[in-house]
Amino acid sequence: MNRARLPADRRRRAAVLTALGLVVALLATACGSGPPPDPKAKDLDTLYQEAKAEGQVIWFAPKPESQMRPAIDAFKKKYPGIDVKYTNKKAPDLVTQLNVEQAAERVSFDVSNAGGLTVLPSLDMAAKVDWADYQVPSDQVFADDFVYVWAVPKVWAYNTDAVAAKNAPASWDDLLASRWNDGKLTVESRGSFMTVWDQDPSLGSDAALDYASRLAKLNPHYTENTTQAHANIVSGQTPVGTDLINLVLEDQAKGAPISVAPVGPTNANKSYLFVPKGSPHPAAGRLLTAFLASAEGQAALVDTYNSVIPTDTDCTQAATNKVIGALCKAGVKWFSETDVKQYEQFSAFFPKVEDALGTDVN
Repeated sequence: MNRARLPADRRRRAAVLTALGLVVALLATACGSGPPPDPKAKDLDTLYQEAKAEGQVIWFAPKPESQMRPAIDAFKKKYPGIDVKYTNKKAPDLVTQLNVEQAAERVSFDVSNAGGLTVLPSLDMAAKVDWADYQVPSDQVFADDFVYVWAVPKVWAYNTDAVAAKNAPASWDDLLASRWNDGKLTVESRGSFMTVWDQDPSLGSDAALDYASRLAKLNPHYTENTTQAHANIVSGQTPVGTDLINLVLEDQAKGAPISVAPVGPTNANKSYLFVPKGSPHPAAGRLLTAFLASAEGQAALVDTYNSVIPTDTDCTQAATNKVIGALCKAGVKWFSETDVKQYEQFSAFFPKVEDALGTDVN
């Protein structure tokens, strides 16, 4: 996708979401019914009974349903009588939809996702929950109402049919080599692949802008998101590019010619679940979220490359966790977010990176 198309695509998406907001508002006016009350349960057994009475839980997250299916099946086996309706929806679209629906007091789903730049706008949308009541480990609770359930490490990947392992870029500096000039790199235009530069003092945000400017001079092929960049690498359209390790591992397992390049350090973006204020099935939303944070839920997620990983580089679980194993095998160190201040820092950092890349569309 070239730069000229990005603004138009985003304008079209905004128009669709605005129209959605009008529809939701009209429905709310017509129906006039408010959201159900928050559950009273203070333990998992009682919560299950309340959730079973609700009968279903509606979960929106930016992941293919195939990746979530093992966890959904495990939840339904442990808690029979609760149907799970899952929708794969992009995180920015989730925020926009939830904002509109809460304003109209007509929220349509029970479990939402937040990560990266969607964390800050989601903070005020989350229902107040004491997750300790539902046995969620304290180190997986973020900003009181979010629950850390999986990480999304950002990596550089390469097409193994196009690039031999010995020739793959092995550092951030290697990516600036002239051999990657003129569209041989596919780069996510929002600059989130450079998050670690704003986290790691040895890199630094000022140096990041200089680096992004130098990268832009190579004339990379820009994509609107990392999923599109991943597709370009797998297809061989571009031999090297920004990616997510979860996508790399999923397609590797299918025999695709793609591998993680040993470029580091990187950011292992934490992804959180939360129950929105006004959700239609608040007990079921809490129950599903607590389950996904539990040892059983994590065991169901880990085989589809979605699970909690340590906040900083730690290869202790490399043999049992495929995401950790792949990062450690490639020699890629990682950092994750630790507090809200870091997300505030990122919100100021990314527009500057977009400007340096030449992809800002404001």
